Amino acid sequence: MKLNGSYQFDVEASKVWAALTDPRSLEKCIPGCEGMKHQGNSVYEADLTVGVGPIRGKYRAKISMQDQVQNRSYRLVVQGTGATGFVNGDALITLEEANGKTTVTVDADSQAGGPVMRVGQRMMGSVGKTMMDRFFSCLQESAG
Repeated sequence: MKLNGSYQFDVEASKVWAALTDPRSLEKCIPGCEGMKHQGNSVYEADLTVGVGPIRGKYRAKISMQDQVQNRSYRLVVQGTGATGFVNGDALITLEEANGKTTVTVDADSQAGGPVMRVGQRMMGSVGKTMMDRFFSCLQESAG
């Protein structure tokens, strides 16, 4: 499933970058995140509770920030497994600053499987977009 989005921040790219790479901001803003532990080298382990339609599941996720170009871009890779299936995602996150404001663009691809996918397949796109919008709305508050 492909997801794309663009989000505006009223601050310079360095402040957005700081929020996007700060574990406390990420833990607070990732929907359903119940804790993150640093594993070293921009890799984190997180416990997430995610729901799609009537199915809610707990996932143990590995989150890594790869190919970082400070204040410009990085690749976010998420691999999660739980009793209700799996979810994997890969997103290119880019920052572009103009006149003290920053536009963050996300180009993501994700896959999910197991009971959560069988029950909520038609809703996955809207759930994914809603989660992404909630994340960036929260991050706008953290960066601002």
